[in-house]
Amino acid sequence: MTKRLNIVFLGLSLSSSWGNGHATTFRGLLKGLHELGHRVTFLERNVPWYANHRDLRDPDFCALRYYETTRELQQDCARCLQQADVVVVGSFVPEGRAVIDIVAALCKGALCFYDIDTPVTLAKLSTDECDYLCRRQIPYFDVYFSFAGGPTLGRLAEDFGARRAEPLYCAVDPERHHRTADPVGWDLGYIGTYSTDRQAALNALLLEPARRMPDRRFVVAGSQYPPDIVWPENVERIEHLPPADHAAFYSRQRYTLNVTRRSMIAAGWSPSVRLFEAAACGTPIISDRWPGLDSFFPASAIHTADKGDDIVDILLRESERARLAMADRARELVLGAHTGAARAREFVSLLTGPRAAMIDLDIGTAA
Repeated sequence: MTKRLNIVFLGLSLSSSWGNGHATTFRGLLKGLHELGHRVTFLERNVPWYANHRDLRDPDFCALRYYETTRELQQDCARCLQQADVVVVGSFVPEGRAVIDIVAALCKGALCFYDIDTPVTLAKLSTDECDYLCRRQIPYFDVYFSFAGGPTLGRLAEDFGARRAEPLYCAVDPERHHRTADPVGWDLGYIGTYSTDRQAALNALLLEPARRMPDRRFVVAGSQYPPDIVWPENVERIEHLPPADHAAFYSRQRYTLNVTRRSMIAAGWSPSVRLFEAAACGTPIISDRWPGLDSFFPASAIHTADKGDDIVDILLRESERARLAMADRARELVLGAHTGAARAREFVSLLTGPRAAMIDLDIGTAA
């Protein structure tokens, strides 16, 4: 017998991708769950910085509800939470500690946490600076879904008391991310919100090569960059790039650059969604190095770079045939294993498979 699950998510944002990578992750996963036949509701805190930059106001794959305060969540959303088969709280939810306590008291089904920022979360927990999760709450969750795999899963169980830690990586929507007819206009591009711990790598792997190659064109898209950054004249700046424009953005690049936060490099096995998006668009990727990268992209499907010289060498020396062949290999890998639909199947399988005793129902993925 097949049961359609009633799943409720509480996340940072679904409606706005401005300044965060959570929205695109939730969109792909929830769309995949909807396609499997499950009923999905997303509860989002109504905050002005996302309300002013909403690029998905009325999703057709889930019910989107807003709440203003934790009190409103507790009162007006109680029935929604009580009736759910599964409730999933995401990382960086405003007043997350209070939200988790409210949800844990109301939830009658499986309670899960989806950590889209696992290395950051564990670092914050270690110094008691995490305002969206505290140590005592981790054992509340039937499953702790993590953006980081590898040894981090063992740490979650052994050091933080997770009852069950499972990887649930980011994913791509192939309907949105695909090759477009836009002509290539940049030799190397990068997309990402400003981060102090990524800026040194961005300087070394994009801005310095741009200064050394004034006849080549570069681009950086993303918000919150300080006004005192000196951008070379051949580096185009795009302040915000909504998801609807990502495919064209990647398609216009000969190569795209992936730069990883230091905490995620240290943890390893933490792929950025930008890797999957670029690959799905058929754009060759140059990435910094981190443990576990080869478990997602073997050397034949991606370039790695440690310094500006590596970037310059790739841009000057690689043939067009080799460039496109590498991109084709990456695209095939991503479309086979890293789509929102694939993640949705993984999510349901982890909840309903042999190890998932927390849901005492005869359920499975919808046909």
